[in-house]
This record gives sequence, C-alpha cells and structure tokens, in this order.
Amino acid sequence: MLAVVRKVNLFFCWIAGLLALCLAGTALAASPVLDRVVDSGVLRVAMSAEQPPFNMRNRDKSMMGFDVDLARSLAEAMHIKLEIVQMPFGKLLAGLAAGKADMVISGMSITPERTQEVSFVGPYTLSGKSILTTARIKGVVTNTAEFNNPEIRMVALENSTSESFVQRNFPDAELHTIANYDEGIQMLLTGRVDAIVADIPILKLSLLRYPGAGLSMIEPALSIEPIGIAIPRNDQQFENLVRNYMFSVQNAGLIARLYKKWFEDNSWMASLP
Repeated sequence: MLAVVRKVNLFFCWIAGLLALCLAGTALAASPVLDRVVDSGVLRVAMSAEQPPFNMRNRDKSMMGFDVDLARSLAEAMHIKLEIVQMPFGKLLAGLAAGKADMVISGMSITPERTQEVSFVGPYTLSGKSILTTARIKGVVTNTAEFNNPEIRMVALENSTSESFVQRNFPDAELHTIANYDEGIQMLLTGRVDAIVADIPILKLSLLRYPGAGLSMIEPALSIEPIGIAIPRNDQQFENLVRNYMFSVQNAGLIARLYKKWFEDNSWMASLP
C-alpha cells in the first residue's frame, strides 16, 4: 500500500513539474512588444529631440543626431519602418511603460534605479557629467566642491541623472529643473543661473555655439556613465532581438562611425536653427 502511495505522489509531482515547464514556456513565448512590431511593421522609438548631438531638430524641423541614425539603422536592419515618438526627456520612461513607444534611444544613462523600471540593451556609448558656468563664476569658484553653496544657482534636466547628480553632490546649491537644454543654456546666458550640469557632449556643443559668451566647462569629467537603449521589462524575446541587432551593428563598425560623425566632426552644426 505504501508503495502505491509513493507512486501516486511521484506521478502528481511529475504532472506538476510538467505543468510548470509548460507555463514557463508559455511565459517565455509571450512577447507583446515583438508581436506588435512584427504585426505593424513599425518600430516606435522615443526620444526628446532636444539633446544634441544625440537627437535634435534641424532648420527644416527634421530629426537628426546620433540616436536618430542608430534608430534608423536598427529599423532598416529589421526591414521595418521607423517612427520617432518625441516627448520630453522626463516623460520618456513613463511613455515607454504606457506603451506609447517600443524603445527609448535618447542619450539615456543606465542606472540601477531606471533598471528597476525597464530593461537596458547596451551600452552603445559612454558619456559623463560636467559643469558649464560663466567666466565670472569660474573666477570665484576655485574648486568643484565650492559649487555646493546656497548662493550658487544650478540647473539640470528634469528627471535626468544630471538632476540626481546635483542633488547628491551639491545638496546646498539652489537647483532649478528644465524641460530641455536650450532653456537651461538661455538661463545661464542671461544670468538667471550660475551653472548647468549636463552630459559633456551637450556642454561642448554649447561652447561651440556661443564662442563669445564667456562660458567655461569644468574639466576633467565629474562622472562616467554608460548610455543604453531602454525597452519594456518582461519581454525576453524582444530584448533578445534588439540585443542581437545591436551586437551586429557594433561589430559592423556603425557605432564608431556614428561617434566620429556626431562627436568629433562638428560640420552638422550648420544645419541647426
């Protein structure tokens, strides 16, 4: 009798294990983002359009930049149409979670906090933080630590790693948040703030665009940050697809060519408004 009971228990354990495997296989096969992309033939990529040289609009209001070229290359490699979804940087991850886009390519740093919300593929490049300030402030502030002062007015992009960088490293400074970098640069140029914290490529671009404004950047870099592609969580099939295509374009030398085009050659600046 005991032997029969043991056989029955083993049988039910085997059935339970088989059911668990089936359910796991079903969960793995479920890929709502990939299914939508394949069915529609469209890859929706969200970016702010206000982060030169990562992404921006030219005088014709067309999108251009490192991220735009990368998104276009991925869509072409997948043989599907690219649709760029523009939204403020601070709303990109919320838009992704709401299903308004399939991925975010917008100079977005990979952080532990963001990885709690989304999955990241990459990094596809590296960036870092620095401070852009005026000659007047540069003459008064003798070292970076002195920016941590209640009399120093700093500005950073809303919901960005630059904002959290200021909060973490300069908690005593007066912090203002902005929706886009142009707004912050104008605040700096007109004296409404004393410094802007942002990614180094964006600050270098501002130095090039306003050569006679007396702007100065703090060097060396205050941080190094990996930049990646954000995609919805729990879609392993879609993540696998994006990871494979990114591996392919990197091996083909595309990332190196894009870096040279947008970060080392400034001829594209002639297309800006």
